[in-house]
Amino acid sequence: MHWQWLAGSGLAFVLAVATTPAGVSGAVLLLPLQLSVLHVPSPAVTPTNLLFNVAAIPGGLARFAKERRLRAPVAGLLVAGTLPGVIAGAVLRVEVFSGERSFELIAALVLLPLGLWLLLGAQSIAPPRPEPTRMHRRRVWALALVVGTIGGLYGIGGGSILAPILIAMGYSVFEVAPATLAATFLTSIVGIATYQVLQAVQGGAIAPEWALGIFMGVGGFAGSYCGARLQARLPERTLRRLLGLIACLVAVYYFQQAAVGPSHRRPVAAAH
Repeated sequence: MHWQWLAGSGLAFVLAVATTPAGVSGAVLLLPLQLSVLHVPSPAVTPTNLLFNVAAIPGGLARFAKERRLRAPVAGLLVAGTLPGVIAGAVLRVEVFSGERSFELIAALVLLPLGLWLLLGAQSIAPPRPEPTRMHRRRVWALALVVGTIGGLYGIGGGSILAPILIAMGYSVFEVAPATLAATFLTSIVGIATYQVLQAVQGGAIAPEWALGIFMGVGGFAGSYCGARLQARLPERTLRRLLGLIACLVAVYYFQQAAVGPSHRRPVAAAH
């Protein structure tokens, strides 16, 4: 058995346990580990990360479903926005946009202050929970549509962006986590199809590291289930700080990606 398979499974398990309670799959944090620790070739890391998302997230969803927490209205709004968004993004990617990925700087500038706020100030100045008016539902749907479109354009799941914004809008982490994971899972499935279409249009084919992806998926599935189960035992304050830490880490990664430049950039694949 190749050592990378066991190492990948262990890393995926740890990341999923740590990030699932905050509603994030951990794929964006797993990606640099694949490149630097597991030595996955740069082109193949994208579909391998997609494979991880699709295999790992159902563990957390299964636990949240057991607790009957996937029926929240916000979950339906996110899915209703991200799915058409990712399809629209795919069309725009093929027909309009080139390989420019300037969104990473914008995402980092959004995530860093949100992450710092969740880490340092959200406990004392947390906003009240929003009223479920028609206008508010439209805003949440529009937010999901925009993030889903970015996902279709650039191959990210969007949960790491959606979750801190929803918390800043007044939602509880306990409500946000199942919703963002469900949206990311479905978006990742569409992302796989999108990735194949883009490869067919642009020529060539890049296969994932199947064995490693499966091992990471197994580790991620177990970690995601454990993380979802752990969430109910953690106070809201701890979960907010955890999400803030994740948002800051993702922002730093996006800043690094933006600084590297398009010609030397590593792919961001269905990151949540």
